[in-house]
Amino acid sequence: MNIKQRPDTPCIAICSTGLGDDVCRGCGRTFLEVANWVSLSEAEKEAVWTRLEAHWAAQGLTPPWQLR
Repeated sequence: MNIKQRPDTPCIAICSTGLGDDVCRGCGRTFLEVANWVSLSEAEKEAVWTRLEAHWAAQGLTPPWQLR
C-alpha cells in the first residue's frame, strides 16, 4: 500500500488490548505498539505497517483500515 494512502494509525476503534489481549483483534498491533504509537519513529511505524499489511495479506484479507 502506498504510504500516502495510509491513515495516521492502523486503529479502527475496535481495540481489544484494553481488554487484556496481547494483540489487538481490530488492527493486529501488539499492546506495546498501540500504547506507544504516537512516540514511535517513522521507521518504527513503517516496520509495523509493513508487518500488518503482510499479516492481513497472508490471510487473504483486506486490512481493516482500508475498509473504513
